Amino acid sequence: MLRPNPPFRADQVGSLLRSAPLKDAREKREAGTIDDAALKAIEDAEIRKVIRKQEEVGLEAVTDGEFRRAFWHYDFLENLDGIQGVWLDHGVQFKGATLKPRGLRVVGKIGYTDHPMVEHFKFVKENTSKVAKMAIPGPSMLHYRSGRSMINAGVYPDMNEYYDDLGAAFNKAIHAFYDAGCRYLQLDDISYAYLCDPEQLKMLAERGDDPEQQAEIYASMVRRALVDKPADLTVTMHLCRGNFRSTFVASGGYEPVADLIFNTMPVDGYFMEWDTDRAGGFEPLRFLPKGKTVVLGLVTSKTGTLEKKDDVKRRIEEAAGFVDVDQLCLSAQCGFASTEEGNTLAEDEQWSKLAMIVEVARETWGGRPS
Repeated sequence: MLRPNPPFRADQVGSLLRSAPLKDAREKREAGTIDDAALKAIEDAEIRKVIRKQEEVGLEAVTDGEFRRAFWHYDFLENLDGIQGVWLDHGVQFKGATLKPRGLRVVGKIGYTDHPMVEHFKFVKENTSKVAKMAIPGPSMLHYRSGRSMINAGVYPDMNEYYDDLGAAFNKAIHAFYDAGCRYLQLDDISYAYLCDPEQLKMLAERGDDPEQQAEIYASMVRRALVDKPADLTVTMHLCRGNFRSTFVASGGYEPVADLIFNTMPVDGYFMEWDTDRAGGFEPLRFLPKGKTVVLGLVTSKTGTLEKKDDVKRRIEEAAGFVDVDQLCLSAQCGFASTEEGNTLAEDEQWSKLAMIVEVARETWGGRPS
């Protein structure tokens, strides 16, 4: 069954491995041998190339690969009012790797005035005949990484005001993207998958948060962010368990949050990872209501080994045991480069995986993947 609107039968989370010319330009800019204008010119050229490549493999929704970002989340969040990017003593610890010690501090009232990524989106839209997709972090990602410790208590003595201001800032940002022509927006709100891991719940409790309340608190911010969502704006949510240099943070199936995210979030679809046993089974799909879509992340972005098409089709059939197959789509479980370092696979392996996703979608649902 064809899908005229996103999410598409063959889709993608959004980030792509940075090209060699782009990496070289970023290094030169950091060293001070080229200026911002020279870096932007190279970014523009490399983004045009990566858009063409996405179109060639058959994707209906294209992104800029997040080529202008170092991190999938910090780059967006630090450009909201009241938020400052900072260097920390240590970075977030993954299973076998550590992020650069970047962080965010709330130093003033959170708000939205304007944002450079609106122009980034416009560039994609102007350079493709396909659907231009924009991905930004969900509002929970400002709080989840560090909790209360990075929020100026003098600015926000009441955390309820903080959560409300953050949701309102996202609401303005989302409408700004819409006004710029965006009709396909993704919230990368990975905290919900983390909240399915007992170790992560213990971490939250030890730092003073209430792990039993946190999921609903975060959901309330999403609902605030999507107040007056335009009817022709498709909003999806991406959930994963960590993605840096092919490593991860969390484990655990979606059962603890499935009913909440499927039935209290005013979003249209969900990108969910199911590429390893760490994600549990497909049983949580039984909570998915009619009219919503889940994009099955069955193809891993963490290694270059190409999955067998028959194995992917078998897993789609397994998922269809819990929800109508017409409510399902297919993608990689995450982006290929959540940070500029990228996962440990080659660019040709990345494109082979995306092309295979398109092929499986056509063979499963018929016709073009849209």
